[in-house]
Amino acid sequence: MPLSSRPDGDPAFPESVSEAAPAGVPLPSCPYPVDDPVFIRGQRLMIGFDGTALTPFLDTMIRRWLIGGVILFQRNIETPRQVGRLIADMQAAAEDAGLPPLFIAVDQEGGTAARLRPPEFTSYGRCPGGQPAITTDGEAADFAHATARELRSLGFNMNMAPVLDVVPTDMPGIMASRAFPGGAADVARLGVRMIRAFQDSGILAVAKHFPGIGRTTLDSHIDLPVMPADRESIRSRDLPPFAAAVDAGVAGIMLSHISYPEIDPDFPASRSPIIAQTWLRRDLGFSGLSLTDDLDMGAVRRHGEFRAVIRHTAAAGLDQILICHQSPDMEIALAELKRYWTGHPEQRPQFQASLSRILHAKKKLEGWQE
Repeated sequence: MPLSSRPDGDPAFPESVSEAAPAGVPLPSCPYPVDDPVFIRGQRLMIGFDGTALTPFLDTMIRRWLIGGVILFQRNIETPRQVGRLIADMQAAAEDAGLPPLFIAVDQEGGTAARLRPPEFTSYGRCPGGQPAITTDGEAADFAHATARELRSLGFNMNMAPVLDVVPTDMPGIMASRAFPGGAADVARLGVRMIRAFQDSGILAVAKHFPGIGRTTLDSHIDLPVMPADRESIRSRDLPPFAAAVDAGVAGIMLSHISYPEIDPDFPASRSPIIAQTWLRRDLGFSGLSLTDDLDMGAVRRHGEFRAVIRHTAAAGLDQILICHQSPDMEIALAELKRYWTGHPEQRPQFQASLSRILHAKKKLEGWQE
């Protein structure tokens, strides 16, 4: 039964979603189980967990469910030695299971959004205030190089940064304490410099929060913000930094949990095929990783049944689904991806396209096997 006619109360998808899904590039040559449906589905999941060492839960998620990545938070971080051991143990579990390297991610924007904090972690370059304190290309590069060195020394390979939201000076946007100062051109210039410095230093950069949340005043951690701006306003004011990031070869782009009713009246960005496929992939030409923001946020939990959220996210073609708090919802997500895979064979090329993008990104990581 087509998803658009399912009797479950979900808003219908446009009929063109499957056809519009990018085919992606061919799967890289590798020894990994690229034809295994469990692998294909599991690689789309990035999770958080409770603990400061490799736990039985996390080991099972890696070895049995073949997840694609893990994101660490302050609850997982104590000392450099402890973090390094944790990451090494996670990667060893993946290798032992015959898997490619895990994405090991963190939010290290600096300033208010930093999981690695002094006094144990200190490498912030010349701008300990993070992005809001960065105004020059040199500061952006210095911050990113210093941060990347510290992250790599611990075993991280992905940073959920930079923030590319453009915050107006005349309104108290929620991102003012995390975003670069200035207009779209300034954000684009500084963002590109930071992306290149991260990636030249061996850290995959993830730009966020597409297509831009600089004008929102409600925090999506709490509830679902609605940005009523028209399409042309979003294209001219919010998209330029992301277009510049794509041109600079950014590894990943995180989609927001914000509703943009003038673009898609049914779905927020992280579940919208219009935003994820038409705006991001077709219009901007992005061929890298697309990631959701955390599905544990209030913008998601208060506005949709969780199984439906997973279906919508998969159908929209998001490559990495983030669930950042350990709970049974992780197994529910995997089960729903299995049901969607089984019940919608026409969507399997989209799963394969996501796997291709994931593996091409992982091919750049230490531990990849040819």
